[in-house]
Amino acid sequence: MSTASSASSGFTPTGTIATHEDRRRVVFATVIGTTVEWYDFFIYATAVGLVFGQLFFAPLGADSALVAFATVGVSFLFRPLGAFLAGHLGDKYGRKPVLMWTLILMGISTALIGLLPTYESIGIVAPIILVLLRILQGISAGGEWGGAVLMAVEHAPRSRRGAFGAAPQIGVPLGLLLASGVMALMAMLAPGDQFQQWGWRVPFLLSVVLIFVGYYVRRRVEESPVFAELAERKEETRMPIVQLFRKHILLVIIAALVFAGNNAVGYMTTGGYIQGYATNPEGPLKLDRGPVLWAVAGSALTWLLTTLLAGFVSDRIGRRTTYIIGWILQLGGVAALFPLVNTGNIWLLFLGLATLTIGLGFTYGPQAAMYTELYPASIRFSGVSISYALGAILGGAFAPLIAAALVKATGGTGAVTVYLAVMTLVGLAATLLLRDRTGIPLGPDHEAEQSVSPIYGVSRA
Repeated sequence: MSTASSASSGFTPTGTIATHEDRRRVVFATVIGTTVEWYDFFIYATAVGLVFGQLFFAPLGADSALVAFATVGVSFLFRPLGAFLAGHLGDKYGRKPVLMWTLILMGISTALIGLLPTYESIGIVAPIILVLLRILQGISAGGEWGGAVLMAVEHAPRSRRGAFGAAPQIGVPLGLLLASGVMALMAMLAPGDQFQQWGWRVPFLLSVVLIFVGYYVRRRVEESPVFAELAERKEETRMPIVQLFRKHILLVIIAALVFAGNNAVGYMTTGGYIQGYATNPEGPLKLDRGPVLWAVAGSALTWLLTTLLAGFVSDRIGRRTTYIIGWILQLGGVAALFPLVNTGNIWLLFLGLATLTIGLGFTYGPQAAMYTELYPASIRFSGVSISYALGAILGGAFAPLIAAALVKATGGTGAVTVYLAVMTLVGLAATLLLRDRTGIPLGPDHEAEQSVSPIYGVSRA
């Protein structure tokens, strides 16, 4: 058996079998690490929907909420920078070191937001620093995902890549669950004005504790076997970014559009839009902050379960088929979302969010395995990271801002539903352009096979 085949099948580069303990540690580390990362990222978006407009952008008056939502999107513009840096370093020096620095950068940025004085205290300097810290969060998020999914999928047995790849994917709903739950708890412990004065800061400061937990867990994980084999054979690519864009630019764009269809819809909650829309004291619903946050937390749990299920299903029926089912389910969830939310009933709001997460899970759970199988080993970190970062810009970056602007312009949520439906169809169309590569060998001995284009109608990269 070749070393590459061994790596693809769950063996280490030296030919020894990766033990159950090794794999368990990798899965645990990717789940914990990505949960901490996305908790930090989403706690900002949740706070934007609840308090940041008043605390940091108050002089803008009626436009303060729109500007606050725009800061959620600004961080996405810097995610490609994080992806470029992480992709280059990850393809040259390994997946593990990148995962360590992204975790630390995200945690420090988040904790500093919790200490930041408001506009009332230091004036225009407050929103400027807030945006700069959000940019650092964006750079970290851009580098995090690629490393986490490659550590999980490249350690996996060939027949279980979808299940292993779902581990870092569930870090997103877990992060949302944790962020919404902690915010809801603080809304109970610091009700009314106390939440706006100091209660919102506690979830940000909690990030300091989570950094140490995530760092400890990740430090104990071995390097990806595929990269270890590349390093052992001294086959790292000198300029992986250049190679990626020279040979695979069309694939990067199509893969980004696949994710954009999921991300735009998901950012209705992860971007804080539904939270802000439902609790806005000047809006049509005027719901209490606490129940809305608990409803979002509950929908994060259903999203987690469907994401995990989709990873397992994709190992049975293939990534492409799983995605197609997911897009159909997501389209149904989009159609039901605002009619249920606009009833003003908290249980129906939860039902709308939970229904939406079924499709979201099926268009997110297989993504780690699918992206990993799209790119050759030598440029894989760059490929998955940059595709993900570009997809986030095209999808979720300004989805909350677009939704808020559409509601303001039309006076209703119908236009938002159309926008989300169009993004879902874009994701479906991009998926249909790709061949299913489920189970393709991942090791460096199979670069020729991996370099055959997975795009229909294109024979070579």
